[in-house]
Amino acid sequence: MLNHSNEDSEEDEEEGDGGRAKYVSNVTIFFSGFIPGFLRNLACFRRVAMLNVPSQSFPAASSQQRVAPAGQSGRNKVALKPGHSLMDWISVAKSGQDLTGLRGRLIDVTGEELQKHNTRDDCWTCIRGMVYNVSPYMDFHPGGEEELMKAAGIDGTDLFDQVHRWVNYESMLKECLVGRMAVKASTALKAQSVIKDSITHLNGLAPPPPPTSMLPPAFLTPPSPSSSLQPSAAPPPTQPKDARPRYDWFQTDVTVNIVVYTKRKLPSSGCTIVDLQDGVLRVEVLLGKMSYILRQRLAQEVDGSVAVHTACAVGKIQVSMRKAAKGKWEELGEPLEFHDSLFRKKDRAIFYRECMLVSKTAVTHDTWVFRLQLPLGTLMHVPVGKHIYIKSLIQDSEVVKPYTPVEETLVPATLDSTQGTAATDIFLMIKVYPDGVLTPHLNNLNIGDHLSVSSPDGPFSLRLLREVTHLYLLAAGTGFTPMARVIRLALQDLGSLRKTKLMFFNKQERDILWHSELDGLAAEDERFQVEYILSEPCDGWAGRKGRVEASMLTDFLVRPEGSKVFVCVCGPSAFTELTVGLVRQHCFSEEEIHVFQG
Repeated sequence: MLNHSNEDSEEDEEEGDGGRAKYVSNVTIFFSGFIPGFLRNLACFRRVAMLNVPSQSFPAASSQQRVAPAGQSGRNKVALKPGHSLMDWISVAKSGQDLTGLRGRLIDVTGEELQKHNTRDDCWTCIRGMVYNVSPYMDFHPGGEEELMKAAGIDGTDLFDQVHRWVNYESMLKECLVGRMAVKASTALKAQSVIKDSITHLNGLAPPPPPTSMLPPAFLTPPSPSSSLQPSAAPPPTQPKDARPRYDWFQTDVTVNIVVYTKRKLPSSGCTIVDLQDGVLRVEVLLGKMSYILRQRLAQEVDGSVAVHTACAVGKIQVSMRKAAKGKWEELGEPLEFHDSLFRKKDRAIFYRECMLVSKTAVTHDTWVFRLQLPLGTLMHVPVGKHIYIKSLIQDSEVVKPYTPVEETLVPATLDSTQGTAATDIFLMIKVYPDGVLTPHLNNLNIGDHLSVSSPDGPFSLRLLREVTHLYLLAAGTGFTPMARVIRLALQDLGSLRKTKLMFFNKQERDILWHSELDGLAAEDERFQVEYILSEPCDGWAGRKGRVEASMLTDFLVRPEGSKVFVCVCGPSAFTELTVGLVRQHCFSEEEIHVFQG
């Protein structure tokens, strides 16, 4: 049985911060045409061209490019004129043209000044305290001029975050930077004071040296060659002092141990991420919408192995390491920037580690399961429904895309579907597009090559499946990948479940992922049912044909009396938008629908 009480504690933290987010909303899309990239990663400080290629599962779940409000028709991406592709925009940005209209000057922008620039040919917008002239980008934006104009002359941070908080807009628009928003001195001083007062240190550790900026990494932006401007922004929400996590450490002759007291119940897995790299220890504890981070350069050497022990009921986490040499340490180490800090998850910098490709297994004619091994010193479990980001340098450009891990097979031998197949391995099911940028690069990697892999992200929570009796999954193509672990979880750990039904859309029969395994699971477990729909079937296909439409869902989305239903959707943006609209027509509420994003 799924341990709901542990998952509840994480969701209770989220509700205390404003309630569970609605995963399919009518948020206006903003900057959805930006190509996905990591947001606020300190690696973006390097002066390197950034190329972030969109996944077929994007725009975001809340984008109107994917989900149309009830009673309205969805909008499609705008067809770009010839010569206005992503590569064309990169060429423009590198051309040396004056894209700000200020001839290279950077200025402080008042609110009144920002409001004046609100026309098609003179459009400024503010994101996290930095002002950009987006007029030159209008014709290059796949979402169209109308979407960019919705943030004209105003602070567009909230609109941006509701779509792609992690998009690397700093690099895409760095040549369009006008300057920063002018902020009253009293406001900045107050923000610094709040953050300073929130930092605590136990066990006699000296306070860390003051960081370059008093603001957390989410508020840092790449420095301009001609300016040292830093954005001004509000600090993370302060927590009641007695509710903040605390840490301490102790040692034996052979071990050094860090103990985190979270002061709340914890889920059984997936809440603690540990990275030990070159003597620097980084511990991140995921607490609902918040993230608690410890970061220190250890005083002495330890071997590469790290162990984590979690007492879920009391919210205690112990990280243990073996000393390279026996003896007493006088101190744990040197606290580094943002050590002992509590952030909103959406505001923290995305952290990457280098993982090694250890195997590649064919699934279909164009889809593979890539097995990546975490580095020694890293402990990370990707919870069910969460995704990670893959980052790779291709032709001097960093390409970033999200992927949801699967297991090595649909139903591995282990019975515990909440823990993952192997603590050291991540499995990604990836379709290779011949004309793509990232996937051909991945396909050409050799065993032993490395990829940068981020920590888990995404809004999905096991609490969404609490007491669900009927689970409906609608997937198209590689949109099936987030469903794979959900199916396994549902059948093995949800005691309330009576039926799990998958409707799987593909072009041809050869495109169906894990076809035989899905059929085998349906034959073995009467609670699971799968139906395939092909848009370009061969003459011998005896199953359903066509594309998703209302009549298909009438018999599929059954709501028996006394049941609790839930629907998951994932696929290309056009499929997702249409499907969610049809599900709503069958009287499903937004709380009963989840759209996977990676």
